[in-house]
Amino acid sequence: MIRLPVRQLVERVMRSGDIDGGYVSRDRMLEGAIAHRYLQKKNKEINDSYRSEVALSVEYEHEDLIYSIEGRADGIFIKEGICFVDEIKTTRINVKTLTENHDLTHWAQAKCYGYIFCAQNKMAEIGIQLTYHNIEDKETRTLAEIFGAEELENFVKVLVERYSKWERLSLDWKEMRNQSIKGLKFPFDSYRRGQRALAVAAYRTIEGNAKIYVQAPTGIGKTISTLFPSIKAMGEEKTGKLFYLTAKTITRQVAEEAFEKMRSQGLKIKTITLTAKEKICFMEKTICKPNYCRYAKGHYDRVDDCVLEALREWDEFSRNVVEKCAQKHMVCPFELSLDLSLMSDCIICDYNYVFDPRAYLRRFFSGGESDYVFLVDEAHNLVDRSREMFSASISKTELYGIKKEFKGQNSLLDKILKNINKSFLDFSKKCENGNLIQWDRPDDFLKLMENYAAICEQMLKERNSLSEEGEFLKVYFSVLGFLSVGDLYDERYVTFVQTDRRDVVIKLFCINPNRLLSEAFDRGKSSVLFSATFTPLGYFKDLLGGDEEDKVMSLESPFDEDNLCIIAADKVSTKYHRRQESIGDICDIIEKVVSKKTGNYMVYFPSYKYMADVYKEFRSRYPELKSLSQESSMSEAEREIFLDCFKDNPKESLVAFCVLGGIFSEGIDLIGSRLIGAIIISVGLPQLNVQQDIIKDHFNKKNNKGYDYAYIYPGMNKVLQAAGRVIRCEKDKGVVMLVDERYGHRNYKGLFPSHWRSVNYVGNYSEVDRVLDEFWNK
Repeated sequence: MIRLPVRQLVERVMRSGDIDGGYVSRDRMLEGAIAHRYLQKKNKEINDSYRSEVALSVEYEHEDLIYSIEGRADGIFIKEGICFVDEIKTTRINVKTLTENHDLTHWAQAKCYGYIFCAQNKMAEIGIQLTYHNIEDKETRTLAEIFGAEELENFVKVLVERYSKWERLSLDWKEMRNQSIKGLKFPFDSYRRGQRALAVAAYRTIEGNAKIYVQAPTGIGKTISTLFPSIKAMGEEKTGKLFYLTAKTITRQVAEEAFEKMRSQGLKIKTITLTAKEKICFMEKTICKPNYCRYAKGHYDRVDDCVLEALREWDEFSRNVVEKCAQKHMVCPFELSLDLSLMSDCIICDYNYVFDPRAYLRRFFSGGESDYVFLVDEAHNLVDRSREMFSASISKTELYGIKKEFKGQNSLLDKILKNINKSFLDFSKKCENGNLIQWDRPDDFLKLMENYAAICEQMLKERNSLSEEGEFLKVYFSVLGFLSVGDLYDERYVTFVQTDRRDVVIKLFCINPNRLLSEAFDRGKSSVLFSATFTPLGYFKDLLGGDEEDKVMSLESPFDEDNLCIIAADKVSTKYHRRQESIGDICDIIEKVVSKKTGNYMVYFPSYKYMADVYKEFRSRYPELKSLSQESSMSEAEREIFLDCFKDNPKESLVAFCVLGGIFSEGIDLIGSRLIGAIIISVGLPQLNVQQDIIKDHFNKKNNKGYDYAYIYPGMNKVLQAAGRVIRCEKDKGVVMLVDERYGHRNYKGLFPSHWRSVNYVGNYSEVDRVLDEFWNK
């Protein structure tokens, strides 16, 4: 039995025309729901027979397909001896101007409900009523017509016939896919150490509709070890769709390569990699209006043919494939990718498509429970990313710009902006040393934002030019984002105000994203979160939506421990007030490490300034050593040039100065002799600031681990990520030098991974010489 909601049937078959991505009121759905309840109550008062929210379903057979067509009618009532189905639609259009042909999808939806009711009750005819209600002037208009049961049945038959080509395509593909999965074997000759354990844990997690947090060191092969069992589970009908979630482009590419490897072994599977609208858009500006974008105009008239052709010709919908198909059929590439995602078995995408309250894919997650599986790669990144996604800020400067540009054009706008400006100034006066921390939800300020949004919505309706790209629309959307986060505000939030001579910024800051992430994970049936640096596991489970029932797993490194030399120079202080006096010692330590073995090395620093100061002194002391330094805001091309300097088997050593936690300390693979050493300066603590202290204070109250949660754990995660650049495969051999006195402290030693069992603590240069000589000569 194939479940087929009426709305899904109608929207799939009857969509047509342009994409018109104008503004949408944040209250549109709420206003519609209120209007529905108002009209339903009013109708019951007028007509005793009126029943609201009537559940309808009927079994419908088309050829060899059996559907359960179902939905919920807004109302059923009897008038003058005839039974009517009432379909309520809200609008802002003057209802007096509406004709019978205003929107054929409205009639189609109501006629489907009429057909089902006739079939359920063996009726020969039924009345169909469309009720249009203007949510602004409260005017209502009804359009009604009597239909015979046979006529409605023929209408539904045509819809189902047209829909069935998509359903049959999906079912045929599913059968072929599942057959190929049955014969799929693990795509490598053997499992590495820990790899089978991870694969089994992932499969059992999916089988048990559970969630697991896995620390899997570099080299285990996390991507294939989670994808392979997930695909096996899919072949056994334990899941209908996979979401492979990543924070970086490079990990998306690894997932794509894993699928390609399995396809070469006979796997039939459709995958899509989603690219952000701003990146994939063909136009100079991302304005989804038919009068601006030729791809938006008539998009829905052409997109079905495009999707069908893509499904016939491709199994991997990469960015290049999506762009190629979209260009050929003149359709929007982003909307095409979303349509293809509905027909794909695995969606490879950024975290925000599942977790961000302002951007998640509602087409998948608006129906409650699902059988989706979430595979979250490099999940340590989700802590900071989720805090960003669940937080929002608004500045006095943003709104002052609107006040200045539109002064005198709308009295209501002038008044609300004056009140908002006063509120900003009131917050500013309460700040001490430029900061204000307020644990309560700023209800009065949010009410002002609500009023501002309402006035903007009215102006956008009255002046079409405002709905085009510009500062007015940009600030309007910023306010909507702020309000949506305001709706999430609870005891895990704080209102954080910062001010200086130029501006006042009010931030709704999510300190602990646990609850919101847990709710997001509940949109799927099971989740596997994995990272090489889930240390400590309890911290990540606590922040990333975990509860007592969720499992944790920590795996050993698959690589020979003898191939990695860990040295800790714990007699050097890199604390902020001692950094200047440490510069000479650090330069000499770098030289000592590099002089023992010709090769490529990376040196990581906690800040650009510290890096620049040491780099300048190092070049002065050791001009004979080849060196280069990371620049801030490097372009994609500049990053590639930087990494291209790391050659295999170099004839002279290269020392690269980089920032800890930056683009070169995570997500890069310099295999073999391209990188043989990492020297990590400091313990990577985040910069001391008010926001980190807010996190510290919150968790001190919660579990007395505030400093750990705000500083130590995030810092050590950056250290472990940087150290992980050295050993990338079984044959790699290299050294990691840790430089900071705190590496000798017990609380830091307790965070070392298990394969760092033999850390060599050195107090002078001769000890460094001895350890390195023994290691490289072994």
